[in-house]
Amino acid sequence: MTNVQTPASRPRTRADRIRPWAVLAAIPVTLAMAGIGGGAIGGFEVQNASGGALSATATPLAPAGPAFSIWSVIYLGLLLFAVWQVLPSNRGNRRVRAIGWLAVASLVLNALWIIAAIAGLLPLTVVIILALLVVVALIVEILRRRRPDGPLEALVVDGTFGLYLGWVSVATIANTSALLADWGVRPAAWEVWAIVMLVVAALVAGAIALRTGGRIAPSLAMTWGIAWIGVGRLTTEPASFAIGVAAALVCVAIGAMTVAARLGRGTQAATL
Repeated sequence: MTNVQTPASRPRTRADRIRPWAVLAAIPVTLAMAGIGGGAIGGFEVQNASGGALSATATPLAPAGPAFSIWSVIYLGLLLFAVWQVLPSNRGNRRVRAIGWLAVASLVLNALWIIAAIAGLLPLTVVIILALLVVVALIVEILRRRRPDGPLEALVVDGTFGLYLGWVSVATIANTSALLADWGVRPAAWEVWAIVMLVVAALVAGAIALRTGGRIAPSLAMTWGIAWIGVGRLTTEPASFAIGVAAALVCVAIGAMTVAARLGRGTQAATL
């Protein structure tokens, strides 16, 4: 059966017609930069930049190395999104139309962050990741206003950008901590400071869950990132049993807040 666009779903402007192709053109650049940042291309890894300030052992809030494997899932989702949204039947999708240029911005900012990190421009990485966080948060906010047309759209669009938001939220905390440590800002009570930041992360996760009706993807990504912060503190330097336990409790709290938000929405709860 042919999927025919209705007048309401067809691209309306020249910019609207360019948008899906701009997303598709941006994705290979972002993936190439991800390959460079991960060491797959050129052999230089982001964690070795800036004197190791972004490594898994640089600060008390740095997630352990395996945490970053979530980028593979996010990049796969972004690739699928880029292909899906350029299909003739989806180009005029109202939700995709609303987030299209923000998606391009997120891909560009993602690539710029890697460039800044490799160049050792640590302060700039914080500026970029904060901008990326705002952009992805806006995308998820727009998506929550209208339900997806089906499970495929929910998975490719909502699932992808939900994971993106959750992980970037944790990464922003880790990135900011790396900058402060690089500047020599090391609180005497650094364990207390790290635990306070984990509580802040839990509050952010709770706000996202409440705002989105308990979407699973953002909470899952945040739980993943914070869990690996805990694993890092329990297994590698800088070691801290207190931070490890706090991270575990925060993960439980995020799960509880997400379930509560979904139950509060009842049948209107978001799927992903």
